[in-house]
Amino acid sequence: MSIRKVNFVVNEYYHLYNRGNSKQKIFHDKEDYFRFMSLMYACNSNNNFRALSLGQKETPYDFDRGINIVSIGAYCIMPNHFHILITEKEEGGVSKFMQKLSTAYSMYYNKKYKRTGGLFEGKFKSQHANSDRYLKYLFSYIHLNPIKIINNTWKENGIKNKIDVLKYLNSYEYSSYFDYMAKIRIQNKILNIKNFPNYFFTKQVFQKEIFEWLNYKNY
Repeated sequence: MSIRKVNFVVNEYYHLYNRGNSKQKIFHDKEDYFRFMSLMYACNSNNNFRALSLGQKETPYDFDRGINIVSIGAYCIMPNHFHILITEKEEGGVSKFMQKLSTAYSMYYNKKYKRTGGLFEGKFKSQHANSDRYLKYLFSYIHLNPIKIINNTWKENGIKNKIDVLKYLNSYEYSSYFDYMAKIRIQNKILNIKNFPNYFFTKQVFQKEIFEWLNYKNY
C-alpha cells in the first residue's frame, strides 16, 4: 500500500490535483462539470449524504451540511483533471473530503456513461504550500489552467493576444475565477476565502495579478 508523502495539518494550505485514468477525459459536458462543482459543496460536511438521482443536474446548494471539514480557496476543473486549493478545519478533513468527492463523482460518472472500474489515476496528489509566496502563486497557477485548452504551449512561447486570453478566462465557468471577479452565482458558496490570506481584496487586484503572470514565460 502506498504511503502519502504529505501529511495534512489543520490550518496549513495544500494544492490537490488528480486526473482521469490514462489521462482520459472525465468531464465531457456542462452537466459533468457542474455536478463535480456541486459535489465539492455537498461533500464538505461532517455528515454523510446520499447523492441525488442521476436525473437531477445538481445537488442543491442550500441544504444544511452541518460542519464544514475543509475550506476551499480556489479550484479549476479541466477536461481530464482538476485542481483544488484547500485547508482542513479538523484533523483528517482533507482525506475525508477527497474520499467523498472522488467516490460520489465516480459513481455519477460510471452510471451516466455505463462504465465500471476506477475513474481517477490512483490517489489524489498533493503539494504543501509551505510559504506565503508559493501560496499566492497557486491562486494564479490554478486560475490560469484553462488557457492550455486554447494554447497548450503558452507558458513556453508566451501569449501574443492577452485580451483574447482574458476574454476566454472570463467565459470559463468551471473554476473559481468568476468568484474572484465578483460575479454573483450559486457556486460562490463552494469557497471559504475568509480562511485564506486576503491577497485579492478587490477584483482589480486579482486582475492585475493574473495579467502580470500572463506576461511571464515558464511561470
